[in-house]
Amino acid sequence: MSFETLTVTDDHNVRTITLNRPDAMNGINEQMTGELAKALKGVAKEKALRCLLLTGAGKAFCVGQDLKEAVGGDGPMDFAKRLRTGYNPVVQSLMSLKIPTIAAVNGAAAGAGWSLALACDFRIAANSAKFVAAFSNIGLVPDSAMTWTLPRLVGYAKALEIAFFSEAITADDALAMGLVNRVVETESIGAAANEFAAKLAGRATRGLMLTKQAFVRGMQQDVAAQLEYEAMLQSVAGRSKDYAEGVQAFIDKRKPEFAGE
Repeated sequence: MSFETLTVTDDHNVRTITLNRPDAMNGINEQMTGELAKALKGVAKEKALRCLLLTGAGKAFCVGQDLKEAVGGDGPMDFAKRLRTGYNPVVQSLMSLKIPTIAAVNGAAAGAGWSLALACDFRIAANSAKFVAAFSNIGLVPDSAMTWTLPRLVGYAKALEIAFFSEAITADDALAMGLVNRVVETESIGAAANEFAAKLAGRATRGLMLTKQAFVRGMQQDVAAQLEYEAMLQSVAGRSKDYAEGVQAFIDKRKPEFAGE
C-alpha cells in the first residue's frame, strides 16, 4: 500500500509510519487523515507486527491542521464534519491498537499534531522539539482527544493552563511534566526511537497487549471491577506461549525468546 502524504516501512516486527509533508511541516490535510486511517487499519490487520512507530519527515513532527486548507475552500470549514470524518477515526484507530505505539517527536508538535503524539502509548522527543497546544491562539477548542489525554498525563489544572495559554513547552519541560518518556539529542532521535521500539517488539507481546488493555480499562471503572478484569486478563496471559517461554527461560537461567503469541 503506497501513500502520498505518508511513508510506511517495516523493520522486522516494527512498522514505522512517517508523516511526509515536510515542506508544510507535516501539516495535516484531508488527504493525510484519509491515508492515516487506511495505514492504521493496515497495522491492526497485521498479526506479525509487535510495535508501531509514528514520526515526521524533515524538521517537524506535525504542526496540526494545514490552515491553508482550512481557509482555502469555498466557505468556512465545517469543523464538526472534518473531525468526525477525518481526525476522530484516526485517533480512535491509533488509540485502539493492541500493540505498543511510540511517537518519535523529531521537532515541533502543535495542535492536532501534538494530539497524535499524545494518542500514542509512549513519546520520545528530540531535545529541539517543542510542544504547543495552539488551539486557543486561533480561538478553537483542543480536539483529536487532547482534552482526554492531556489531563490524564499532567492533571486538570495544568492541562487547562497548557490549553488556555498555548505557550511552547520545551522537550526538557515536557519530560519533567511526564508528557514524554525520553529526551534525546536531535540527531539521535531516529536511532533512539528504533531501539525503544525494538526492545518492546522483543518482549512478550501478548502480555504487553493485555497490560495495555488493563491500563485503559482501569481509567474508566472502579477498583472492584478492575480487580475482576485483571483476573480475566491474567487467565488469558497464563495460557500464552510467551508465558510458557518466560517461565522455562527463568528455570533454564537464560534470556527468553518471545514469539509474541
